[in-house]
Amino acid sequence: MDLIKSLLDFLLHLDRYLDLWANEYGVLLYAILFLIIFTETGLIFMPLLPGDSLLFAAGALAARPTNELSVWVIIPLLIVAALLGDNVNYFVGKFLGTRIKSRERILFFKREYIAETEKFYAKYGGRTVIIARFIPIVRTIAPFVAGAGSMSYSTYIKFCVIGAILWVTSISLLGYFFGNFPIVQKNFELVVFGIVGLSILPIIFEFVKKKMR
Repeated sequence: MDLIKSLLDFLLHLDRYLDLWANEYGVLLYAILFLIIFTETGLIFMPLLPGDSLLFAAGALAARPTNELSVWVIIPLLIVAALLGDNVNYFVGKFLGTRIKSRERILFFKREYIAETEKFYAKYGGRTVIIARFIPIVRTIAPFVAGAGSMSYSTYIKFCVIGAILWVTSISLLGYFFGNFPIVQKNFELVVFGIVGLSILPIIFEFVKKKMR
């Protein structure tokens, strides 16, 4: 319970935590940001880390004149972190995929999940990889399932790179240009909920559409 409370507090007050870490660790904050993004995208059992809000808060922090961080370092650095995480996740999925298919399940992955996802990728193509990048939890699971399924690496990596560039650049610059507005700083918790809400809209839309059918 305490862990959940700590995680929620970290999520809702990322701006304060990053500001504190910037003062305490200086440029080492780059490494902390890199590690968080890599962990969220690369470790299948760590899907709850706040990728979107972290990028927004990091962009806002870089915009402050008193801060020594640069958004032009943050963007390429975290694009690399996201790509490395995705590749680790993809190849872990590739390694475990045959084992999942030969059994009923491994951990919380069932054979039917892989089959359904393969149909989804076949229907919507590589653009699914780009869309998944903007959806919390899904962006952690999607590379694993792509590797475990039948999507070739040449197809996957192309859309993976596009998705990483769009995701990191757009949200970091959004924080850079708007994150230090007084109304945003006073209502950062609402901004976080807004970012998460917009991110999960595609899931809600697909769910409603499926139910209406």
